[in-house]
Amino acid sequence: MSIIIFALLFIVGTGLFTYNILQIRSNILLGKSINRSDNSSERWKTMILVALGQKKMFTRPIPALLHLAIYVAFIITQIELIEIVADGLSGSHRVFREALGGFYTFMISFIEILSFAALVATIAFLSRRNLLKLPRLNMKELAGWPAKDANLILIMEIVLVSCIFTMNGTDEVLLSIKSNEALSYGFAISSWMGPAIFGGMSEHTLHILEQVGWWGHILMVFAFLNYLPYSKHLHILFAFPNTYYSNLNRKGKFTNMESVTAEVKLMLDPNADPYASPTEPASEPQRFGAKDVTDLTWKNLMDSYSCTECGRCTSSCPANVTGKLLSPRKIMMDTRDRLTEVGNNIKKHGKEYSDGKSLLGDYITEEEIWACTSCNACVEECPVNIDPLSIIVDLRRYLVMEESKMPTELTGMLTNIENNGAPWQFSPNDRLNWANEE
Repeated sequence: MSIIIFALLFIVGTGLFTYNILQIRSNILLGKSINRSDNSSERWKTMILVALGQKKMFTRPIPALLHLAIYVAFIITQIELIEIVADGLSGSHRVFREALGGFYTFMISFIEILSFAALVATIAFLSRRNLLKLPRLNMKELAGWPAKDANLILIMEIVLVSCIFTMNGTDEVLLSIKSNEALSYGFAISSWMGPAIFGGMSEHTLHILEQVGWWGHILMVFAFLNYLPYSKHLHILFAFPNTYYSNLNRKGKFTNMESVTAEVKLMLDPNADPYASPTEPASEPQRFGAKDVTDLTWKNLMDSYSCTECGRCTSSCPANVTGKLLSPRKIMMDTRDRLTEVGNNIKKHGKEYSDGKSLLGDYITEEEIWACTSCNACVEECPVNIDPLSIIVDLRRYLVMEESKMPTELTGMLTNIENNGAPWQFSPNDRLNWANEE
């Protein structure tokens, strides 16, 4: 019966996770196409250094070390998870122990040490958020669900580690009882923690606690797996493709719309015939810039799902530091929330459905995007190479090119550039007059 229950749990758990990931993928593909398949060797290098190697995390050493403990524990403990799945589907107990011998003891001991380090890091992260109340972890965009999400995943981590040590600790005591000798698996922590906590309990109680630890572990794994698509912790998976598809151009290089570039080249070509028929069939005109998430690229949308909500971007943003409304983290969170809303609308009502809302206006205000200085500090700071600036620039582009809306401070400058070829209110013919002054 336990094998059947486990098999059903495994199928339902992995099936729901796969369904949710495919839904997220379809949401990301609502974005416009962009080519990020070039220079594969550089992309692999970026992914290995930034996602796998946590390179950008270490600009802030303390949280980097705490995060590294959880990250390495998460990766390595999957080895033990493989054994739990094998045990669950076969009805055996520690199926790899005899085959691996001493290496098995080493691996479980290593996992226990990493799990203990992850437990310490988890408690530290909870303290940073709820006791020390670090400013970047307690900003207004994190009020409500985002704050609960961050705490919930940390609490789940504590429960998961507790289940691991309960399972291994009771196993240690049961082994010594069944053998009538002081035998031990030799696990680094459970070999002494088990007798200290569970010693003296009856064999029946120990069996129950061992099952609580085993089933609690696998249930937490499946709960965590299916919670990821609704959480900021999806970056655990998305950090890898997101860094692979990073923008490899130099920071500060802006993109141009191909249609606008072609039109400008046509205007500057003295041999061009403005009345000539287009060589390509006419297509539906593109929107200038972005008003809603479907106007952004698929990479922008992947960025939004990859956001860790760590706030490094916002804490480094000069506009935010000086009290402006802009928060790059909020830009990414708003983009993800709007994309989820659009995806749900399409699923319920079809692709042509419009709810009368948009990213610009209903989620992100004009004041926010015009506060940006385009300095790229947010892009530089992001530990998974998210680019909030590209979204901000496209939202601005829409306001200027389609709505003719911009701050009054910019109106005069753009008028001068149009009339005088420079931001200053001087005729080009007078530009060298300063040289004639004595």
